[in-house]
Amino acid sequence: MKLPQMKPEYQIKTERLGLRRWYQDDVRPFAEMNQNPQVMRYFPNRLTAPQTEQFIRSIEHHFDTYGYGLYAADLITTGAFIGFIGLYTAVFKSDFTPCTEIGWRLDSQYWKSGYATEGAKACLHQAFTEYHLENVFSFTSIINKPSIAVMKRIGLRLNREFNHPNIQAEHELCKHVLYSLSKAEYAQHDF
Repeated sequence: MKLPQMKPEYQIKTERLGLRRWYQDDVRPFAEMNQNPQVMRYFPNRLTAPQTEQFIRSIEHHFDTYGYGLYAADLITTGAFIGFIGLYTAVFKSDFTPCTEIGWRLDSQYWKSGYATEGAKACLHQAFTEYHLENVFSFTSIINKPSIAVMKRIGLRLNREFNHPNIQAEHELCKHVLYSLSKAEYAQHDF
């Protein structure tokens, strides 16, 4: 699959963000993000440039399969690529998978500005109103307090803790928290 050379149009726009499909010029800055120890603090491994490109291709395949995915995120004012925010199908072995996960990964220079919350709220709205999903989940290592805070801000509720099956039991990132929100719960609240 060949990535387009020009930026696609924004599929979701918020006050400050444009969310879109991926294109070739995203590979380099995203690969740099995936090598940044601060950005990848709560992941078991950093990604190489070839692994990053393969990840983007799998995201694009997910878009083609499901109609939604992990959007490349730009600042509308500058057009700067800041990372991704969106929906993805988690398929690792667990009693709650396969499921639709909402997730984000932003370059560290854009942290603490509310971008993850802003973009995730828009994606959550899309999940329930456009794609009519029944449930959306999010999960992360129990020590990833910044992402847990975003989960709470977008209205997800703690479901339980679990050990991630793809991370060794003795690893500090193995113990995860699972948050979720149903379509019915979403309809009852103003997020």
